[in-house]
Amino acid sequence: MGADIKSLRNRIRSVDSTLHLTKAMGLVAASKIRRATRDMNRTREYASAMQDVVDVLCAAPECERSPFMRPAGKGTRLIVIAGDRGLAGGYNANVFRLAATLPDAEVTAIGKRACDRYGQPFASSERYPASESKKLADRMCKDFLDGKFERLGILYTRYKSMMSQEATIKWILPLEKAEKGEESEPIFEPDEMTVLGGAVPVYVSGMISACIKESFASEVAARRMAMDSAGKNAQEMIDRLQLQYNRARQNSITQEITEIVAGQGTDNRM
Repeated sequence: MGADIKSLRNRIRSVDSTLHLTKAMGLVAASKIRRATRDMNRTREYASAMQDVVDVLCAAPECERSPFMRPAGKGTRLIVIAGDRGLAGGYNANVFRLAATLPDAEVTAIGKRACDRYGQPFASSERYPASESKKLADRMCKDFLDGKFERLGILYTRYKSMMSQEATIKWILPLEKAEKGEESEPIFEPDEMTVLGGAVPVYVSGMISACIKESFASEVAARRMAMDSAGKNAQEMIDRLQLQYNRARQNSITQEITEIVAGQGTDNRM
């Protein structure tokens, strides 16, 4: 009985330690959520504005001859964005599961977990500067024009709500022709083709930054929910173990009292 009590006490102490860890990680995630969602919303607005500009340019008949709309190469290149850390529920697993549906794609990894998985140098998804996004976008655009691949996609996690995040692929290149709207057409100088050629690297850079920020916000939200769930499960386990411990203690005390009473009865008969 004493061994059972000691074992239960050790298990309670171990689970309690886990509970404190999950609470701490949940608080850290909660402290990052506000900044992460703020940065995500800002880059979303920028990416939306750049998308509008590119759509207007792609709708122009002159831009149909743009090399950015007429791929010369073959194959797929994929920018895969995962987290720097684990303990975020299915966040990283969902990214890699979707990436596995394109086994022949050439991967450029962002985020420690993705870099480790694909054997590439570390590139943080939490602290990926805009200057690096620009360098990556310039390289991708050059390789596309050189015919090194046919299409470029960004595999990121779309933030839907605190409760829901979804791994998805956003195809960036080649550009697709957009339908003309009813509003008046802007005038581009010197011409649409020239402006499009200069806008595409900026557009790709903006999309990379936006997807990274959105993925990080999704990671933080997923980790917060995972830690809340883990903390709840740990507390329920502590409650069950505490009940078992109390019963074991009660049984032990009852047994001791019974032995004492039995011993006194023997002494009286003697």
